[in-house]
Amino acid sequence: QVQLVESGGGLVQAGGSLRLSCEASGSVDSIGLMAWYRQVPGKQRALVAVITRAGAISYVEAVKGRFTISKDDAKNTSYLEMSSLQVDDTAVYFCNARTYGDGTPVNYWGQGTQVTVSN
Repeated sequence: QVQLVESGGGLVQAGGSLRLSCEASGSVDSIGLMAWYRQVPGKQRALVAVITRAGAISYVEAVKGRFTISKDDAKNTSYLEMSSLQVDDTAVYFCNARTYGDGTPVNYWGQGTQVTVSN
């Protein structure tokens, strides 16, 4: 089992920056990748960025060049640095951790943190 606790959301003006944090606890050695998703009302949760255990990174096109995902293995924490924020980035952001204990992927989720970008 993996527990995830997020922090760092809030209200920011367009063009501003925020940093989200996600601290993992429990069976952290079994985590194969960590990711950030976001969800707006009425839509499905959508992937934003991924970082694997080995450090490979990918982003969805909409955030490339503006968002940076990273991790601190010593702190079992992943981060999402968001800059040049746009109104369309407004969403609840969820931290995700995926484990592959016996080859079967299992997803764990944080509680979500609201990010609101105003004009």
